[in-house]
Amino acid sequence: MHSGLVAIPADIRSLDGYVWHAAPDQYIMAAVNGSDVLPLIVPALTDGTDVDMVLDRVDGVLISGSRTNVHPSHYGEEETEHHGPFDPARDRLSMALIRRSIERGIPLLAICRGIQELNVALGGSLATEIQELPGRFDHRKPETEDRDIAFGIRHSITVKQGSCLASIVGDGEVRVNSLHRQAISKLAPRLAVEAVAEDGTVEAVSVIDAPGFAIGVQWHPEYWVGSDTISDKIFAAFGDAVRARHARPAEAAE
Repeated sequence: MHSGLVAIPADIRSLDGYVWHAAPDQYIMAAVNGSDVLPLIVPALTDGTDVDMVLDRVDGVLISGSRTNVHPSHYGEEETEHHGPFDPARDRLSMALIRRSIERGIPLLAICRGIQELNVALGGSLATEIQELPGRFDHRKPETEDRDIAFGIRHSITVKQGSCLASIVGDGEVRVNSLHRQAISKLAPRLAVEAVAEDGTVEAVSVIDAPGFAIGVQWHPEYWVGSDTISDKIFAAFGDAVRARHARPAEAAE
């Protein structure tokens, strides 16, 4: 029996002649196996979703990665071919869930596209095609059909001493995977940098003075839940926060 219900915003996908509201299996199973919670996929309705109705019923929010990117209009830039592909319904849903979950103290874990949505939702901006910027590594997904290679642990980051993430995985150098071509540019005022890559890319953030667990990571810990210590610790900590929220008496909920 899983303790706690976790909302995951849906991506919009077209497949087999249908439009689907979907979420990748690796996030679903990481939540189940790594956090011991039950995921709930929230539809990304084009006219908006009542996120407070959702948050009244869940104990945590997991913002997944995706092949799509946040539309640059959300951080004041003009769209170019380098910014896409897009999923505007996902943008609308995710950023609403992010803002309200933080306000309400509902545990939040944001991964890859999720950390980018977190930054934009709180007033930050993104850089695209970061591998073309001076001094930056190529953080993109390796060109391979082998998913274990694509999601392989391949570069180091430094977790800041005294950070929220350090309390979960320890501080200093850890190794992670990398499958992104966009990253945080201007950091949102409410975010603190928790970890950086050797080339200066922001790899993890936390929400300053958040009333609950609120962390974003740029890499993909969900893929290695069950076989990587760092990944396991992140999802276990999220699960602990979800269960603590679940255990609150009904009269304490908003």
